[in-house]
Amino acid sequence: MKMTFAAVVAVATIAAGSLTTTPASAQRGLGAAVAGGIIGGAIVGGAIASSRPAYGGPVYVEEAPPPPCRYVRERFWDGYAWRFRHVEVCD
Repeated sequence: MKMTFAAVVAVATIAAGSLTTTPASAQRGLGAAVAGGIIGGAIVGGAIASSRPAYGGPVYVEEAPPPPCRYVRERFWDGYAWRFRHVEVCD
């Protein structure tokens, strides 16, 4: 937590320093703001990614049993042409 706080303070200091200078045009100041945002996002994102997970331990998941019945597509001749229908098959 101390490292995260120090990183946030460092980013805030750099960002405040880049904002205090008066750019000659509005477009020149945009680059410093974008760079500060990217650097700050990388530092905060890295701190979040390296933090410990919220759950406590391993999780065991039991596989669900297969369904007792399923629908299968079946081809049949109706006297005039081949057609398809869905038939329920239970194992």
